[in-house]
Amino acid sequence: MDKMMDSPWVLRIVALILALLLFFSVRAELSPSNKTIMSEQTAVIRDVPVDVFYDDKNLIVTGIPKTVDVTIKGPMTLVLQAQASKDFSVFADLSKLLIGEHNVRLQYENISEKLQVTLDPAIVKVNIEEKVTQEFRVDPELNTRLLEEGYILNGMSANPATVYITGAKSAIENISYVKATVTGERGLKEPFSQVAAVKVLDRDLNKLDVTIEPETVKVEVDIGAYSRELPVVLKEIGKAENGITVNQLTISPTKVRVYGRKSMIDTLTAIPLEVDLSKITESKTYEFEVKLPEGVTKISDSKIKVKADVTKVEQEKTTTTTTTTPPAPTPTPSPPSEDTSTPSDNSTPPPTDKTEEDIDS
Repeated sequence: MDKMMDSPWVLRIVALILALLLFFSVRAELSPSNKTIMSEQTAVIRDVPVDVFYDDKNLIVTGIPKTVDVTIKGPMTLVLQAQASKDFSVFADLSKLLIGEHNVRLQYENISEKLQVTLDPAIVKVNIEEKVTQEFRVDPELNTRLLEEGYILNGMSANPATVYITGAKSAIENISYVKATVTGERGLKEPFSQVAAVKVLDRDLNKLDVTIEPETVKVEVDIGAYSRELPVVLKEIGKAENGITVNQLTISPTKVRVYGRKSMIDTLTAIPLEVDLSKITESKTYEFEVKLPEGVTKISDSKIKVKADVTKVEQEKTTTTTTTTPPAPTPTPSPPSEDTSTPSDNSTPPPTDKTEEDIDS
């Protein structure tokens, strides 16, 4: 082996091989194609806005993404320049398309032709529909669990009461709810007002992509204590005085509104009114106070008028008086005659009976 290495021919061959390797290595480094490969770069520019061209006065377009990701590949200097300036644009030209569904390829402009461009997504499915504007009533809503116990929601109103909603015809036809939801802390028991955003939902409570005018409304919330209207039932107590007959009692009003906790108020069927008959002495209108049943905190009429129809019976004292009636006067007998014989014709006639007038005298 040492002898081979000492041979000049072997040394010449090794030197030649090394020279060839060095030559091809330098040539590869100086090759233009390799320079190009070494200077290429790839960059991803995210969330590039998408412009859409169509008749936006009469049509509505859905399906176009708001942004896309753009991948550019090419010479380093051009890639860095495009990445820094972002002066290019991505758009969808729908101006020549009819109403209906279409698969549209997104386009770009102001990007060097020396760059390779890839859009994500590159093709989108769009739906072109007729634009419709319609007026809808706003329904305010409030979670009743926020109310204080014993209080109820009497009513709510929105101002304005209606809004104008613009969108695709299919979206307008799918509108099921137009709501304005108000919020608050637990324990609500007084009326209040609040500005609320209007929401447009379909039957499955999905939010629809529409334009609302105005977007907010002012909601007036009326909260009050729970109440029910119940009949008044007359309940007689006591006893009328001697000589007094109560013929009829008429109450007014016949119904009252009671307030209190719902669980207690709902168990009541009537409000009793106790009328003490011992206080009814004549035909006139009286007032009796209502005793609040358990669970009732307030009543619309605390006193009820009672019109009484009374008959008084007067006791008559009977007095017996003895009256003596004088007897009738008896007639006075005539005096006897001196001559007992029969009188003659010339004799004086016997005296006649006394008249009634003389007797009276």
